[in-house]
Amino acid sequence: HSSQFHTTPRTTYINSLRLRIQFGTFRSIMWSSNTKRPTAIDESLPEIDLYESPRERKSYENMGELYAIITATEHLERAYAADAMEYSKYAEECNKLISQFKIAQKAALGKENITTETFMNMYQMDCPLAKHRLLEMMKPSHDPNANKAITIAATVQHFITTMDAVKLEMRAVDELQPLLSDLMDALIQLPDTPNDFGPNHKVESWLVKLNGMRAVDMIDEDDGRQLYHDLDSAYSEFTRFLRAKT
Repeated sequence: HSSQFHTTPRTTYINSLRLRIQFGTFRSIMWSSNTKRPTAIDESLPEIDLYESPRERKSYENMGELYAIITATEHLERAYAADAMEYSKYAEECNKLISQFKIAQKAALGKENITTETFMNMYQMDCPLAKHRLLEMMKPSHDPNANKAITIAATVQHFITTMDAVKLEMRAVDELQPLLSDLMDALIQLPDTPNDFGPNHKVESWLVKLNGMRAVDMIDEDDGRQLYHDLDSAYSEFTRFLRAKT
C-alpha cells in the first residue's frame, strides 16, 4: 500500500478542460492521413467560438467539472482495486469526490434535463467503476479490515468539518446536505452504538429537512444557529459515548 494518494488525474483533467475553453475557442483540428494523429490547421485560420455568452461559458465549465470528477473517481477506484493505497486515504478521497459529484451533477445537468448516464454516453466516458460508485453505491467501498480507530477518526473529522461550515455561515442546501450525509454515513458505521443513539437522530432529522428543500434554497439564520447547536450537542454525546467505552 502507498500511504498517499494525490488527485493528480482530477487536477490534470480540470486544467486540460480549462485550457481548452480559455477565451472560449477551439482551434480547428484535422487528421493526417499518414500519421493518423491530429495536427492543427494553419494557425492563421479564424478560431471557432465555443460559447456566445457568459452563461454558456459557465455551462461548459460546469460540465467540465462533472467530467473531471467522474474521471478522477474512476482513477481512484482503480488505484484502490490495485492495492495501491490504504483504505483510510481511499475513503477520505472517495467521500470528497462523492460530495463534489452531487453538487457538480446539479450544476451541470440540472437545467439540461439529462441524466448522468446520458452525459457519460454523450462524451464516451468509459468509467464503469466511477458509475458504480457515484450512481449506484454513493458511498466508499466497505473495508472488511477497517478497525474501530479509523471509523472514529473519520466521524470526528466529519463532525468538525460540518460544524466549521455552519460556523462560517454556509447556508445553501446543496452545500450543507453533502456534509451532513457524510457525517450520517460515518455515524452509521460506528460499532456498538445503541438503536436510539442521539447523534444519529439529530443528524438524520436535519437530512430529512434539507432533503425536502430545493438545492438552491437557503436555511435562515435561526435554522443555522439551531443546526450548529444540534451538531455541537451531538458531538458532545458522541465523545461521552467514546469515553464510556474506554
